[in-house]
Amino acid sequence: MTDAKARVAEGAEVALTLEAPEESDIAPEAIALDVVYEDAELIVINKPAGMVVHPAPGSPAGTLVNALLAHCGEDLSGVGGVKRPGIVHRIDKETSGLLVVAKSDAAHHGLAAQFEKHTVERYYRAVCYGVPDASDPRLRGIRGTSFEAGNILKITTQLARHKTDRQKQAVLFQGGRHAVTRARVVAAYGAPPVAAQLECWLETGRTHQIRVHMAHAGHALVGDPVYGGRRKVAKGALPPAGEQALRDFSRQALHAAVLGFIHPVTGEALRFEAPLPEDMATLIAALEG
Repeated sequence: MTDAKARVAEGAEVALTLEAPEESDIAPEAIALDVVYEDAELIVINKPAGMVVHPAPGSPAGTLVNALLAHCGEDLSGVGGVKRPGIVHRIDKETSGLLVVAKSDAAHHGLAAQFEKHTVERYYRAVCYGVPDASDPRLRGIRGTSFEAGNILKITTQLARHKTDRQKQAVLFQGGRHAVTRARVVAAYGAPPVAAQLECWLETGRTHQIRVHMAHAGHALVGDPVYGGRRKVAKGALPPAGEQALRDFSRQALHAAVLGFIHPVTGEALRFEAPLPEDMATLIAALEG
């Protein structure tokens, strides 16, 4: 059957001929990768801060995809008609941590379905200004914020690209895409407390979600140049080294620490953890004094 307008009758046989995937025009680059897990279907990477996931204007080379093309060789997904690593989710350039990449078409489709259904387990570690707490009346008055048992901050909004700054996301309550973030305080720093280490997890996965949600709640991430900015800390609240560490931290303090999913081919439950990178561990040590 070659007529696109022809009706298909019950019992008819339809043959599909798929063209071989084209070669990618992205150049392989021999960049070292921190490989946490790899098999014939997928690969899990602990990405360093500063590495872009996919080439784009302004970042044409030196990306994770360039590195994967060199590392994986011929073992690449052809989803979309182009032979390339199957990027099914991303983390920001200056966010460190775990992400999974499909090597086969079957893995690409299976992983994409899990991300679409929000069944992938993703936990982040972050350092924010202030300490989110259910006893804070200010937080109770911010639209979209609430608390669950265990002093867990829940932020529920819509997110969309900012109207005037296209590099940013904006919180909305009509339109946009539904987004839910939860955060729990792991440790508070300072007397009085001026910063906190958080464990954050995603019910949805939107661009900049944790960063924009925490800023919306008034607890922007330390070092975030887009949503945070520098904040003054009460004099004497931290040891001098801690104050200096807050001032000097040069990226958003956000790390994708846990990634869990069902292997899309074998059905095995997989869960991976990545320790804090050196810069965040050093920041936390300085805040602890």
